Amino acid sequence: MTIALPALEIVTKLEAALPESVVESSGNTVVVKDEFLFKVASFLKTTPGLDFNYLNYITATDYQTYFEVIYNLISLEHNHGLILKTRLIAREKPRIASLISLWAGADFQEREIFDLFGINFTGHPNLKRIFLWEGFPGYPLRKDYRQ
Repeated sequence: MTIALPALEIVTKLEAALPESVVESSGNTVVVKDEFLFKVASFLKTTPGLDFNYLNYITATDYQTYFEVIYNLISLEHNHGLILKTRLIAREKPRIASLISLWAGADFQEREIFDLFGINFTGHPNLKRIFLWEGFPGYPLRKDYRQ
């Protein structure tokens, strides 16, 4: 069983390396500013002792006033896990950095989120719909979606 790494331990290291990147934390969850996502993810993957080398999943949630993108990270070496989140306030054209260059497993998951929520992952090499056809009107997992 994977051990949940306490967020406070991560936040201390993040604040030292990337000041003002953390919005909040609790339990094993760290919420970071969207503009810091790629740097934070890279730090979590490459820092000795953390070594989050496995992206278990990515998902998203629509809270009507903002989107939240959620990453479940695992260190296979240390057997610990972390939930990393970021919030996107822009509803018209939400954008976040792609993490595909860090974890290849982000490929289809980012495409799924793009397809169903309309969140654009900048830097993704093949960001196109994966379930719905090109020209499908809207994004069906958004709270404001109407057929």
